[in-house]
Amino acid sequence: MTPSRRALLAAALGTGAGAAATAAGLPAAAAPAADWQLRWSPSARDVGLRAFETLEDDRANSHPAAKPHIKAEGDNFRFQMHTVDRDTSDDRQRHEVTGCRTGDSFLKWQQGQTWRVTYRMFLPSTLKATTSFTHIMQMKQPGAGSAPIVVQSLRRVDGRQTIELKIFEQDILVGRTDLEPLHDTWTDVDFQIKIGNGSSGSVRWILKSGGTTVIDKSRSGIDTFLADRVRPKWGIYRSLGDSSGSLQNTYMLLTGMRGYQLV
Repeated sequence: MTPSRRALLAAALGTGAGAAATAAGLPAAAAPAADWQLRWSPSARDVGLRAFETLEDDRANSHPAAKPHIKAEGDNFRFQMHTVDRDTSDDRQRHEVTGCRTGDSFLKWQQGQTWRVTYRMFLPSTLKATTSFTHIMQMKQPGAGSAPIVVQSLRRVDGRQTIELKIFEQDILVGRTDLEPLHDTWTDVDFQIKIGNGSSGSVRWILKSGGTTVIDKSRSGIDTFLADRVRPKWGIYRSLGDSSGSLQNTYMLLTGMRGYQLV
């Protein structure tokens, strides 16, 4: 049978172009390349706080006169923190949102999947790095009592204000850069995570300011899964144990939030 007749026979049997090419002695077509698919793109102006799965706004009701501490403000999501605010554990402060809501459902980041979030953040000079923890993004397992998986934090290192990304349980520093040049301006954040147990996970963290890449760091061979699923959190979550005098009334703005899955 000639190559052309073998190709026609393969097509007639419904085996597709790849099989037909192989039958004809030609290379099979390459599988489609993986691509980022947009799964979440909330507008603060249109959907407000329904962009998120849950809200953690002054859970201890420590400062009711200032509620809401988390709100949609034009095109931005605003997180307001006061020095008098307290979480249910009164040695810390927390105003955070969790998850990525789409209508009446929300995204579930599962083991083996790869996800990416991009957004712009505005950090005023009053939101300073501290000697104890100040987290402004976390990746966590849903539910009470679980430790973070990944944290994006504002930390003082030898007296210097920095912003960093760490794998929390393994205490692995992915990257760190100076915070002060990012104060009072918009910074583009691009965070990617492959959700994997043991050593099958990976992350990539990119910050850009004014179109210039400030930091672009990756880490593979890490554990990025605890149980159930991974859920992102954003907001201000900080310890009162700072010894640098950096705790002030402050806020953070987020906008242009997008969530993508690699498929």
